[in-house]
Amino acid sequence: MDSRMQRYKFAWRIFMIANFGVGAYIFAMAKRKGGSSKSEKHEKAPPPTETSVPTVVSLAEPEIIPTTPIAELVKVHEPIPEDQQRDLFKWILDEKRKLKPKDRSEKKQIDDEKAILKHFIRATSIPPF
Repeated sequence: MDSRMQRYKFAWRIFMIANFGVGAYIFAMAKRKGGSSKSEKHEKAPPPTETSVPTVVSLAEPEIIPTTPIAELVKVHEPIPEDQQRDLFKWILDEKRKLKPKDRSEKKQIDDEKAILKHFIRATSIPPF
């Protein structure tokens, strides 16, 4: 047993130094994320100063500001004519033909998309979207 320890002494030292370095790195990152040290967190706040002048509290309600943005009205566009839709589908089909797939699954997906585009181009009427 002792001979093994002597034989792998160098490897054990490297292993221990690497572990120490990783531990120090993790400790430093956790300290940096905290943003402040213990001494800053536990500082005493200055004592409140007492004034002899009484303060008047108003009972008026504060103005409420909405935190979420108000939705804008959605503009309804005119439908695109079927001729323009067919031209658009043809252009998309041409772009799909130019793509070079990386693997079989991507090739299959592109082929499926091309089949759907061909179906829309050949159809007598295009369904509204």
